[in-house]
Amino acid sequence: MRIGLFTDTYPPYINGVSTSVYMLKKSLEKKGHQVYVVTVSNSITKYEFEEDNHIIRIPGVPTGIYDYRLSRVYPLKIINMVKKWKLDVIHSHTEFGVGTFARLFAKQFNIPLVHTYHTMYEDYIHYITKGYFDRSSKKIVEYLTLFYCDKTATELIVPTKKTYDLFKEKYRVNRNVHIIPTGIEVERFYVENVDKKQVAHLKKYFKIKKNDFVIIFVGRLAEEKNVEFLIEVEKELCKQNSAIKLLIVGDGPDRNKYEDLAKKLKISDQVIFTGKVPWEEIPCYYQLANLFVTASKTETQGLTVVEAMAGGVTPVCMDDEAFRTVVVDGLNGRLFKTQKECKEQILELFQNKDLCKHYSNQARIQAEHCSSAHYAESVLEVYRRAIKNKQENRNWLSKLISKIKGD
Repeated sequence: MRIGLFTDTYPPYINGVSTSVYMLKKSLEKKGHQVYVVTVSNSITKYEFEEDNHIIRIPGVPTGIYDYRLSRVYPLKIINMVKKWKLDVIHSHTEFGVGTFARLFAKQFNIPLVHTYHTMYEDYIHYITKGYFDRSSKKIVEYLTLFYCDKTATELIVPTKKTYDLFKEKYRVNRNVHIIPTGIEVERFYVENVDKKQVAHLKKYFKIKKNDFVIIFVGRLAEEKNVEFLIEVEKELCKQNSAIKLLIVGDGPDRNKYEDLAKKLKISDQVIFTGKVPWEEIPCYYQLANLFVTASKTETQGLTVVEAMAGGVTPVCMDDEAFRTVVVDGLNGRLFKTQKECKEQILELFQNKDLCKHYSNQARIQAEHCSSAHYAESVLEVYRRAIKNKQENRNWLSKLISKIKGD
């Protein structure tokens, strides 16, 4: 099968969508399919072509939201290049920018369009509006998302039931919606595959002692991730035992704010900020920790939770539909609703190492079901369905035209 992946974000940019698309490409290629990528360049004017990897990078304009860029125009040269790929199916991973190109190209050349909805855009509006016109802006985003996902896509993929409910109950889309959790290369995070010397070096660098009990968060340092919640919980944990430390891995617009909060609460020695970490080094950072914790309520899935679980790190997460897909409370981790619950669960696992180890083992078993190979096979089934439905529609249209002509 010849497959086109259209996305606004792709390595070297690192985020959930970028990782998802990259893993999908690799897994599909392992299964013998020809995979092409259309994405955004780091340049405002320069087009980039990676013939060996079948990647086209289109000039992108910064959006003001982290490293995200939106593509600009699509010259005839690009259209002709994509046309020569003779794609059997197009799979878009963004509603805007390159996603618009995917929609127009699929329509123009009558190619089945599969779309994956990755991002709950309503939770990110404040980066654009700065607090003004939030209600009307959310309505616009809802309209545009609904138009793209309901009117143009042949088949729609979402990562969790939480997102499925958004489309079926709130947006009331009238088409197939497939729940396919995004897969990751789980083997990267297995403890036996991690460089132990690098882990030892990091422990020394961040002054993590043998008896320290480390809680890790991995992600953007921004309002929607609710990192302030974790720092406030850490303050209460420190009252119980100063050996409990919070390791915050990542960077973002609110990093200074969170560092100042840790200073204000007088827990700077217990809260470690690593800053931005290269993608290839992330597995080592999980091995610094006993628990993975997140209080975010804006995830569509939360791939960092799966990464941590693959590394055998027990997850303690906000009780949200996005995390219930993989975290079963009392089996392979814990789910909390309040700061008090979060603190109590962490203390329980700190005091009961055997229970923590049990959850850790179960977490890894669950993560194995989230492999990129399994994800790719599920997506391929949707591709086959999209191609079949498109062909049936073509046949139906041909028969209708023949009847009209009186053939």
